[in-house]
Amino acid sequence: MLANDTIGTGPRLQMLSGDETFNDEVETAFMRWADSVKLPAKLRTMRMARCQDGEAFAILATNPKVRHSVKLDLMLVEADRISGELKWFEDDRSVDGINFDQWGNPTSYRVLKYHPGDVHYMPGDEAVMVPAEYMIHIFRQDRPGLHRGVPELTAALPLFAQLRRYNLAVLSAAEAAADFAAILYTDAPPNGETDEVEPMDSIPLERNMMLTVPAGWKMGQLDPKQPAANHSEFVKIILSEIARCAVTTYGTLAGDFSGHNYASGRLDNQIYHKSILVDRSFWESEVLNRIFEVWFREYLLTTMRPFSAERHTWFWDGFPHVDPSKEASAQEKRLANNTTTLAAECAKDGRDYMGVLHQRAKELKLMRNLGIPITGEQIPETSTEPDDGSEPKE
Repeated sequence: MLANDTIGTGPRLQMLSGDETFNDEVETAFMRWADSVKLPAKLRTMRMARCQDGEAFAILATNPKVRHSVKLDLMLVEADRISGELKWFEDDRSVDGINFDQWGNPTSYRVLKYHPGDVHYMPGDEAVMVPAEYMIHIFRQDRPGLHRGVPELTAALPLFAQLRRYNLAVLSAAEAAADFAAILYTDAPPNGETDEVEPMDSIPLERNMMLTVPAGWKMGQLDPKQPAANHSEFVKIILSEIARCAVTTYGTLAGDFSGHNYASGRLDNQIYHKSILVDRSFWESEVLNRIFEVWFREYLLTTMRPFSAERHTWFWDGFPHVDPSKEASAQEKRLANNTTTLAAECAKDGRDYMGVLHQRAKELKLMRNLGIPITGEQIPETSTEPDDGSEPKE
């Protein structure tokens, strides 16, 4: 859920230089490179790793197999492979595989050749030192001086265990009750006039048969009383607490908005959507801008152009609306009273307003050429009078 909502289909680059031809050329080249290295899929994997591992690592390396003039690639690294040499007292500038300078800036990362759980791994094997400028390391720094990440779901691990134990207990009780198709019971006292029946004796039952019971005995079914009436409420409370680790709510986490109306459903999603926007800003500054900086430098080298730092921005997938008609009406009012811009409204949907205007201009031009009526615009009528001055035919 976090990977799909944060990364989506992948960020899209928009150049902000004054040369529109150059902008289109760079944006198209970056899009083709991103497709060739499967950048959106790798970003989604990094987002999932950041949730379950607390951090994600990626090496900016050259890959000759990339089907693009820029051979830059993003090589993902398991967090367990970033490991130190366990020399805490001898080296005070290294923290679990990350070396720092005297100002606290990372200088290099020690990457094991094999995962510690791999059959080829042997303690004491040599590792590869990757310079910090070619390593992308993202994590949420919850405390000053924290150099490695903590999984986002760490606080919810006991809640997962409680939910699992409760569900297993409910399931076991229901299964135990289902093992008994029927029971024999009597209201007579211990010395009453009833036929003798062996305690815990079993009677085989067949489908659609008629059965007689011993005198003085009755047949009934066991009342399982599982799941309890408060079972669903308990599960909801536990999931609501777990959802707070991902800065979301129960409705979003469980995918259950059956108890919401339109207003409460939107309100429930606002907290989660705001956290996604904050997270996307983090990905832009820590990941995408670094990738683009290296990619753009190599791209200019392949096109034999001088290096220049161009301004750019990123567009992401927009959030779908519960009621598109209401959102469209609100958007129309904001544009009419000049409290927003077309660029801002298109950015909410993850689209470039320049591309929207250019495409719309092409469509309107084609509609006029084909004589298709346009809302709010009248098509001039074509004269049927002949050019030779004669009377028009019936």
